[in-house]
Amino acid sequence: MAHYETDEPIYALATPFSPSALAVIRASGDGVLSLLQPYFSTDLIKARSQQALHGYIKGKDGKRIDEVVLIKYSKGHGYTSEEAFEIMCHGSLPVIRSISLLLEGIGIREALRGEFTYRAFMHGRMDLTEAEAVEEIVKAKTVRGAGEALERLSGTILEEADKAKDSILNILASLEVQLDYGEDEIPEEWVFPSSEVRKITDRLEAIAATYASSRLWSEGASVVIAGRTNAGKSSLYNALLKENRAIVSPVEGTTRDYIETDAVIGGIPVHLYDTAGFRDTDESVEAEGIRRTEELMDKADLIVYVIDPSSSDIAPSDNRVLTVYSRLDINRREAALSFSSVTGEGLDRVIEAISSRLTADLEETAGVPTIDSERQHDKLMEAAAALRDAEKSISFGLDVTAMYLQSALTSLGELTGEVTGEDVLDRLFSSFCLGK
Repeated sequence: MAHYETDEPIYALATPFSPSALAVIRASGDGVLSLLQPYFSTDLIKARSQQALHGYIKGKDGKRIDEVVLIKYSKGHGYTSEEAFEIMCHGSLPVIRSISLLLEGIGIREALRGEFTYRAFMHGRMDLTEAEAVEEIVKAKTVRGAGEALERLSGTILEEADKAKDSILNILASLEVQLDYGEDEIPEEWVFPSSEVRKITDRLEAIAATYASSRLWSEGASVVIAGRTNAGKSSLYNALLKENRAIVSPVEGTTRDYIETDAVIGGIPVHLYDTAGFRDTDESVEAEGIRRTEELMDKADLIVYVIDPSSSDIAPSDNRVLTVYSRLDINRREAALSFSSVTGEGLDRVIEAISSRLTADLEETAGVPTIDSERQHDKLMEAAAALRDAEKSISFGLDVTAMYLQSALTSLGELTGEVTGEDVLDRLFSSFCLGK
């Protein structure tokens, strides 16, 4: 488990460690500018914040390591809100190593995963939902997924949480006035604001309901192409990828193990599998391939079951199964979803059908900010449940109702990070990529 310290200067390579035209090395922490100044040819201290400075990084022996552009950030201005700098150097591996060793040698340690964003959160630069959106942008597999994450980074979830908290606090304040009086001193009977609470609850549940949709667009779905041997599975796999990735042969049992790749089908990111075909066999390797096919089907979000129209094969009874007939150019089945790998006919309908099945159970999200975090989903549902319990608890006494309203506030505080344990933060940020 990662454990973050905020009193040490840190650095990290923010670009891949591979030969490239440019590389970016970032550092953050109190005193990092003074630590680097003796090894940089341009005056860092007098330069204004966010100024790009051209100069040379020098080693402890005074020899130049590389010609670079450095951006300075004064305290309160950079990503972490700490004193910081970013070095844009040549993407030579020896150069990257030399600069990294220099930084470590002058007292700037290598950062842990997510440590820069952790510091940004701890210094109030962003709330926890915005911090999660940073990594969601990095990991997004489609333009839509990245766009939704960018909206969250702008604070849409924080704004919704703050609105809900303000409303709940007003209700709680009016309730606690009643609790402050004795039974004989209550000025007037307190009436639970059902319509207002239900409006808050419905809004929180609507945001939580976007989780499945947002997760699909950002992380994708598992799609398994299955069927009997020689049914046309590999032909469909190649057609969907628009390249010859799988071996296609009239010989049965050609595919003995599954192959997989990432693809985008109908705008949706998918992890696509071509699998060993089903048939009775005594051959141990092929039998193992069939067993693995069944294992993949058990875990799949969607099973595209391919059938040769000349066979008597029947697709499995499973609501995750989409039945597709092959060889449309030879054997045309009216009203059936079919394709031809030779002419390409019907492939667009297969793609549309896959997309429709993957999105069939997703709710519309118009006018509602989306989430892509199971943690956020759970906290929203906890808050909504507490509000529903608050309404049900009226007959048990106002102090019980107040307890449920306070519980809803706590869940919303945990959503944005106002109330969060150190272990939760360590677990969350340790999943980030290096340099973030």
